[in-house]
Amino acid sequence: MAGKNRSKLIKELLKNTEEQFDDEELMRLLIEQKVTVNSNEENEQRTFGQKAADAVARFAGSWAFIFSFLLVMLVWIVLNILLATHAFDAYPFILLNLLLSCIAAIQAPLIMMSQNRQEAKDRARAENDYRVNLKNELVIDDLHKKLDTVAENQRRILRLLEEEKAGGQAPEDTP
Repeated sequence: MAGKNRSKLIKELLKNTEEQFDDEELMRLLIEQKVTVNSNEENEQRTFGQKAADAVARFAGSWAFIFSFLLVMLVWIVLNILLATHAFDAYPFILLNLLLSCIAAIQAPLIMMSQNRQEAKDRARAENDYRVNLKNELVIDDLHKKLDTVAENQRRILRLLEEEKAGGQAPEDTP
């Protein structure tokens, strides 16, 4: 990762700081800053419409809705067949048809509103994941560079010790 690009990414994570820092100061600030956000907590106040949309979507996407809906339709049809000439919605079940159309017309936009809210939450979660991954990548890259520096310093120290040992040994005088 290029030095300028790296500093740019760190500054982006630090909420676009304009101050000039060296690499070590930027990394210290980055490590100190919390970039994670608990996406399960709802920071926003939901309106009545949003709560209704979420509740409808939650119920409409359940087996309880399917079974209760089938039961209501079955009771409606059987009741109207049994009542025959006194039925409130005779055989072609025009009223039932109208009721089903109205339910679909109301239910569809509510489900779409709930899906839009979920999509916004997913986008926020993805942005949070990106920021966390970017921070981790930068910190790991910095640790890798520091580890390389430590390894290089150890090699230099070892080389100096070997040179000192080789140059410092004088032949022993034997009588």
